[in-house]
Amino acid sequence: MSTDEHPIVYPYIPNSVPAVKQQMLADVGAASADEFYADVPEPLRLRDTLQLPEPYPSEYALRRHVEGLLARNRTADECLSFLGGGCSQHYVPAVCDEINRRGEFLTAYAGEPYDDHGRFQALFEYTSMMGELLNMDVVNVPTYDGFQAAATALRMAVRITGRRQVLIARTVGPDKRSKIRDYCQRAAEIRWVDFDAETGGMDLAALETALSDQTAAVYFENPAYLGFVETHGDEIAQMAHAHGALCVVGADPISLGVLTPPADYGADIVCGDIQSLGMHMQYGGGHAGYIATHDEVEYVMEYPSRLFGIAPTRVPGEYGFGDVAYERTSFAVREEGKEWVGTAAALWGITAGVYLALMGPQGMAELGEGVMARARYAALRLNEIRGVRAPAFRAPHFREFVVNFDATGRPVAEINRDLLAQDIFGGHDLSREFPELGQSALYCVTEIHTQADIDRLAEALKEIVEK
Repeated sequence: MSTDEHPIVYPYIPNSVPAVKQQMLADVGAASADEFYADVPEPLRLRDTLQLPEPYPSEYALRRHVEGLLARNRTADECLSFLGGGCSQHYVPAVCDEINRRGEFLTAYAGEPYDDHGRFQALFEYTSMMGELLNMDVVNVPTYDGFQAAATALRMAVRITGRRQVLIARTVGPDKRSKIRDYCQRAAEIRWVDFDAETGGMDLAALETALSDQTAAVYFENPAYLGFVETHGDEIAQMAHAHGALCVVGADPISLGVLTPPADYGADIVCGDIQSLGMHMQYGGGHAGYIATHDEVEYVMEYPSRLFGIAPTRVPGEYGFGDVAYERTSFAVREEGKEWVGTAAALWGITAGVYLALMGPQGMAELGEGVMARARYAALRLNEIRGVRAPAFRAPHFREFVVNFDATGRPVAEINRDLLAQDIFGGHDLSREFPELGQSALYCVTEIHTQADIDRLAEALKEIVEK
C-alpha cells in the first residue's frame, strides 16, 4: 500500500511519480488534487481509502494475477453453450479476425478524407452489402450496439413525424427496454403493447387501441427476443401507417438469408445488432448497431451518425469515398446536433463487411436454412422429454425458442446448475424477466451446434428433470 514515506509509482498510470504530480499541481496553481473536486458535494465524496489489494508493480506479477482471475471463468470454448438473448455464439471465419487486426483498421480513430480513403471505402462496402441484405438504400456507419440503434431509430421517427408517442412490443428484452427508456426519456413517451399468449406476437387488438394521431412509431422485433417470428408484420405496418405513424423493426441480419426483409412488409426504419456477422462473443464488446432506411431526404437528414458515399473526383474515371450530408452530424454542428455521436464501432462494421463479402447471398441463405433446421430439431428433441414443452409459443422460430419446465416441478435455476455440472450452459432463465411464462428458458441454437451437441443436451436434460 502506498504511503507518504513509501509512495508507489505505478508503471501503468501516467504521471504517478510524486515529483511529477507536484510539478503539475504547481503549473495549474493548485495546492492538491482535492481542489479539482470542489464542485462535488461533501456527502458524495469518499474520504476513506478504497479497499484494494496490494499493488503489483511488476508486469509479470500483474499478468499472473489477472490470468488467475480469468481462469475462474467458464467459457463457451470449454462448455457447450445454448445461451442467446442478444449475444450468440456463431462461427467467426478466420479472415474476419485477420482483416480487423490490420493496423490501418484496428488503430484508426475517426479518420479524415485526405488520408483515410481505405477505411472509408471499407465502410462504404459494408453499408452497401447491408443495404442489399435489408433491401434498403441507406445504412449508417455502426452505432455502439443494437440497443443504441433501436433507441436512435425511435428518436428519428419522433423527429420525422413531429409526434412523441412510441408503441413498443413488450416482448423486447429488459436490457434493451432499459436502454430505450434512458435514451428516449426526453424525446418520447413510451407505451408497451402486450403480446398474444399463444403465439408471442404483438396483440393486434391492444395495438389498435393504443394507436392514435399522437403515435410516432410502432416498434417490434423480427425474430423477437423470445425467438418467435412475428407473422403479422405486414398488418402491424399497415395499422401504423393508417394512423400516420412509422413502422420500426428490429432485425438480426443473420436471419435475412431466409426471412423476408422488414422493408418488404412495410418497415420504414430497420435497425439491429451485427454481432452475428463475424464477431466473437465478448463481455461488453463485440457489438455494433445498424440503422437502415430508404433513400428519402426526410429520413437521411435525421440520421445522427455518419453516412459514407461514393462520388467522382476531378480525375475522369476516378471515384472517392467520404461523408454524405456531413452538416447534419454533431461533428459539424456540435451541441446543435440532433443527437450526440461519439466514436462509433466502425471496426465492427468493417468486420461485418468482410463476413458478408465472404458469405455472399447464397452463403447467407444456406446459413439461415442450417440454423433453422438445427433449432427445429432441438425443439423437437426437448419436447420429447416428460414435463418439457418446446417451443412454448405456437409460432415459427429462427434461432432461439422458449422452453417451458413448469410440468417438471424444477426451477430453471436448478436445471441450469445441474447442466453446468455437465459442462453445458443451459438456456437463459426468463422466470424473472417474463414471470407470466412460468419456469421458462430461452434456448439458442446456431450453425456451430451439431446433431451430437443437441442430442447431448437432450439426454442431459432428460436425466435432470426425470430423476
